[in-house]
Amino acid sequence: MNLDDLVALAKSRGLFWPAAEIYGGSAGFYDYGHVGALLKKRFENVWTSYFVDQGDNYYILDAAHILPEKPLIASGHAALFNDILIQCTKCKTYFRADVLLSELGVKVSEGATAAQIDELIEKEHVKCPKCKGAMAKTKPFNMMFDVYLGPERSEKGYLRPETAQSVYLNFFREFNILRKKLPMGLALIGKAYRNEISPRQGLYRMRELTQAELQIFFDPETWDFDLGKVSDRKLNVFFYEAKDAQRITVKEIVERHKVPKFYAYHMALIDIFYTDILKIPESKFRFFEKGGDSKAFYNKLHMDIEVDVESWGGFKEVGGLHYRTDYDLKSHSKGSNQDLSVNMNGRKFMPNVLELSFGVDRNVWMLVDLHFEKSEDRTVLKLPAYLAPFSAGVFPLQHDENIERVAQSIHKRLRTEFKVEYDDAGSIGRRYARMDEIGTPFCITVDFDTVEKSSPNHETVTVRFRDEKKQERVKISDLNQFLYGHVHHDSSKSHPSFM
Repeated sequence: MNLDDLVALAKSRGLFWPAAEIYGGSAGFYDYGHVGALLKKRFENVWTSYFVDQGDNYYILDAAHILPEKPLIASGHAALFNDILIQCTKCKTYFRADVLLSELGVKVSEGATAAQIDELIEKEHVKCPKCKGAMAKTKPFNMMFDVYLGPERSEKGYLRPETAQSVYLNFFREFNILRKKLPMGLALIGKAYRNEISPRQGLYRMRELTQAELQIFFDPETWDFDLGKVSDRKLNVFFYEAKDAQRITVKEIVERHKVPKFYAYHMALIDIFYTDILKIPESKFRFFEKGGDSKAFYNKLHMDIEVDVESWGGFKEVGGLHYRTDYDLKSHSKGSNQDLSVNMNGRKFMPNVLELSFGVDRNVWMLVDLHFEKSEDRTVLKLPAYLAPFSAGVFPLQHDENIERVAQSIHKRLRTEFKVEYDDAGSIGRRYARMDEIGTPFCITVDFDTVEKSSPNHETVTVRFRDEKKQERVKISDLNQFLYGHVHHDSSKSHPSFM
């Protein structure tokens, strides 16, 4: 799906659009409409059901969006959460330096310093793409939004740049409340804030974004996995020193690439989530290993989760799997002067962290892009039924008192269990088209046979299937069971722990 088609669909069908749009908007901020908000919630619910609810000793937290300065000094964000900023000396336009160079075809390492980028700009004779002016020297730009607290604005704080730090700050209290067991998973779905230099590509790079993250705290000496259920599963992996992605089994990842079993297991867990649950074609999904300067210094292993998204121009990051070792808890132990180590199995140690991180907004955009189909006769969003914002549309075939009364009764009954929409405007074909465009898997139509007592189809309705466009008669009394069977998703059936 190209970018223009996706943006047009999103705006016309209530998915998402720039915040404060009537004032021209502001780059990097988006609002979700009534359909987009439901789709986002569906993704979050499926994510929680799969990654959190199936885990033993895994829990969801919620936390403050504003953090005082000290924790973010300890975590390194105050000093290191930087992009490299560059400005045109003529038109004064600011650019994110690595993005500018990449768009001009100049290869730059993700971890390149300001001095290294300055050398590249001079070597490649880079000019401003807007006015061809000369570029000034680059400088680090901290992406955190700072705030000042209290009536005298004397205390400095920040909007949290990631949800992860909120979890690390709550680790020790939760560990003690939850009877001191490891591994322990603490998840959080919430907002993070980053003052991006160059917000772009819709929901891909935003200044206010939603993250879904699971932080798993564990003892590296004892945490192990039986890979029996996933050992032969093949994954697409682009290893750091490879020239291309390869399809390789989980067992081979462990044996040939010396990846810990717990890490390889979670690669399989993520692969199942994307290919089996989100229905992403396996050819469009891969892991991309970061190494050298491109790997965060605190990560022992770092895999980006990437999906091939047409409107973004190819494979782009939608999440990550990070083995962060004990860096975070050690940093906060030092910064707070509180010992966050634990005593277990006769040993005192600092727990390690495995982070499963997902950009919710990016995944919502990705779902729309990959499941959108446009042909000569119709436009349809072929989301899995359990991800569709609305489970069904309910239509009276035409304006008739008896037909409308029954349709309204069905809608009222179904909406106690499902998200359903009542639509009586326009032709039945146009109503089908509206439901197709927002991914509604079933359309329920009440017609004259439904209300005619002498008809063999009395007290039945026509159910139209979105993808096949087939229709079948279903008893009104069976509609709740019918919808539940098609739109309910049991994550345990896909989770390797229950296979």
